Amino acid sequence: MKKLTNGFTLIELMITCAIIGILMLIAITLYTSQVRKGRRTDALNTLFSISLAEERYRSNNTTYGTLAQVWGGVTTSPGGFYTVSISNISATAYTLTAVAQGDQTNDTDSGTNCTTLTLGLSAGTITKTPANCWPS
Repeated sequence: MKKLTNGFTLIELMITCAIIGILMLIAITLYTSQVRKGRRTDALNTLFSISLAEERYRSNNTTYGTLAQVWGGVTTSPGGFYTVSISNISATAYTLTAVAQGDQTNDTDSGTNCTTLTLGLSAGTITKTPANCWPS
């Protein structure tokens, strides 16, 4: 007489659970990386907005302004993932910096640490560092 087997063995179930676990680990890692990259736009948009405010301020004054003068003294990005500051202020230059806070300090892009983003203007030339962290 022929023996019928229905169901799965314990080994088959354990292998399936292990494969699902590995796939979940990969998915969660990729997801958190994309979330950090998405949050980076919070800093980029804030730096661009402050840069525009600096140009508005400079059109009416002889130098670029401080954070209090152009941005109301607010030192965090709207999402709260970055702190922002302005330095090297003169009649022809300024440097805007956004520094990551909390889990955002783990943000990297192609091996480049993206926790400190800088937008600088000097004599009409704009520099963005680190370059890998800015959209092209």
